[in-house]
Amino acid sequence: MKDESRWWDATEVAQKIAAGDVTPSEMVEASIARIEEGEPHLNAVSMRWFDHGREVAASSPSGLFGGVPFLLKDLWVQYAGMGRTDGNVALAATPPISTIDSVLVSRFKAAGLVTLGRSTSPEMGSIPATESAAHGDTRNPWDTARSPGGSSGGAAAAVAAGYVPIAHASDGGGSIRVPASWTGLVGLKTSQGRITMQGHGIESGLGVDGCVSHTVRDTARFLDAVYGPGVGDTIIAPAPSHPYVHDLGRDVGSLKVGMLDTHPQGSALHPDCVTAVHNTMAALAELGHRTGESHPDSFHDTSLTSRFMAMWVAGRRVGLSNMGNAIGRELTEAEVEPQNWAMAQQANDMTAWEYADALAAVATYRREMQQWWADGWDILVTPTMAEPAPMIGEMVAQPGQPLAGVGRALELCPFTPPFNTTGQPAISLPLHRTADGLPVGVQLVAAYGREDLLIAVASQLEQAMPWAGIHPS
Repeated sequence: MKDESRWWDATEVAQKIAAGDVTPSEMVEASIARIEEGEPHLNAVSMRWFDHGREVAASSPSGLFGGVPFLLKDLWVQYAGMGRTDGNVALAATPPISTIDSVLVSRFKAAGLVTLGRSTSPEMGSIPATESAAHGDTRNPWDTARSPGGSSGGAAAAVAAGYVPIAHASDGGGSIRVPASWTGLVGLKTSQGRITMQGHGIESGLGVDGCVSHTVRDTARFLDAVYGPGVGDTIIAPAPSHPYVHDLGRDVGSLKVGMLDTHPQGSALHPDCVTAVHNTMAALAELGHRTGESHPDSFHDTSLTSRFMAMWVAGRRVGLSNMGNAIGRELTEAEVEPQNWAMAQQANDMTAWEYADALAAVATYRREMQQWWADGWDILVTPTMAEPAPMIGEMVAQPGQPLAGVGRALELCPFTPPFNTTGQPAISLPLHRTADGLPVGVQLVAAYGREDLLIAVASQLEQAMPWAGIHPS
């Protein structure tokens, strides 16, 4: 069963369990066996809750994903009775035990997902590489010398390697889409306010929760299971008019689709990333959509980076405080990754008016960027990343240069942070491979609140440019 079920998606696993072809316990044992077999190579699981998973599976959980094995990202989200580390050495030494479930976790449980542990994340999820002093380097199953990305890199590596069919992920600047692109998965960043963050997270307006999966149908089904506001949410995305699974294969007519096939800041863009966009645009034209070379001019606004980083470094300072609160004392510099300590110190030096100015600039940017969709365009196509997966070590602090990795990350990730800033939904699809087989993701972006449109178009591309059956060896 370990090998037979490795590449079943979560929908198929749930269907086989419901039909009585397999049991939740069999699926959990198969996943545990795959994790134990693969972890010496990938290092994607930071906390193993195998006995807990066995107990849950034995209770015959029901729901949309009744009995499906699952991993929870090791960042902020609380699971009652279980610990977390947030990728930090101090928390890893003595993981604080949660007394509550985040609302999202309660929805995971209601959906019948069986959580087997936590997937690795870099400290505070601050870089798009899953490398930390707490847990070491998480590796890409397509090439273990390369990064799977981050911050949901453990989740992506685990799903790409077939440990579990679907895993929790989160995205504050690309942390779902980045690893999805580099490991050949589907990764949807939802609209801000689509899924509540009640009970966890840093509610700066940048971050959202979601999943990484093999198929568009799994992502749609997952969204049906977890979307909706929580108590006290101030930003609530418009409720869908129908289940998201109804958008799979839905006829959306002829959409107006634009593209961006250059690096917004003028840096080099890998040829495979350009090819991926062009091939996708050709497929969309074949599907009857109206394609053009237009894209929002705001993409080239270089001032956004400093405003985004102002919000980002403030988040690192809040995260540092949250981790200290979790263990009951302030963390020392020796217990914090160099890039995060440096960013937290930047936040300490930031004035209130500088942060307020960044918020105001982001609001202006959000309106300018969204105007492109208001002017009649439906979908924007971009590369997800500027290059295929980089080597381990490229996006972390260097001796005497704590922010060197952050600079490299900004170079690699020009296409994802804008839509955390605007709050729009964006999905990465595994639509291309390099000559040596590395996945290259393509990002599709819709207007605020239009996850339904992204799922419909993504399902069209999944049929036109199929990736099923393509897995790392």
